Amino acid sequence: MNKNVDNYFVEGCGRCPLGGTPQCKVHSWAQELDLLRAILQESELKEESKWGVPCYTYQGENVLILSAFKEYCCLSFFKGALLKDPYKILSKQGENTYAARLILFTHVQEIQKLTSQIKSTISEAIEVEKSGLKLPAKEYTAKDFVNELQQKLEEDPSFKSAFEALTPGRQRGYNLYFSQAKQSVTRFSRIEKSMIKIFEGKGWNER
Repeated sequence: MNKNVDNYFVEGCGRCPLGGTPQCKVHSWAQELDLLRAILQESELKEESKWGVPCYTYQGENVLILSAFKEYCCLSFFKGALLKDPYKILSKQGENTYAARLILFTHVQEIQKLTSQIKSTISEAIEVEKSGLKLPAKEYTAKDFVNELQQKLEEDPSFKSAFEALTPGRQRGYNLYFSQAKQSVTRFSRIEKSMIKIFEGKGWNER
């Protein structure tokens, strides 16, 4: 057992105010998380703690993470787009998702029913890692950005120049950060608050 991972099932990821309280999302999915963890511990993967959640690796490479959300818990495969998914149990988190794929669960019975398929998918993900397969880097253009960012780029030439001067990785990071907001007004707010950093050539999570 990994003590840092053990702590996740008690305290949560620690990224929100609910961490360490009875309202933390891990408690809503305790049975499901325990069962998924048991399945993962039977595999060749090493259990580690990254980003505050259980991460399962093969020879130092991230393969998948186990996490809980308000409406479901899930397994998230880093190279899920390379998996064949013969059981049709993988899904994309959003339209901007490129590589990752999820298996979502809302009840422990789902996991019990799909145990063999889950194990098979985990095994395939391990084989992908062993083979060294990699997804080609996605080329981003303006049409890949959220509508609010596209609008801001069109309206403000100086902002457009500053944003285009960012590295592709920083551009993707900002686009992902903006796209995670559910409402348009929040996406616009995030863009406005990020403008100073963008003009300074910094990424959204850089100080």
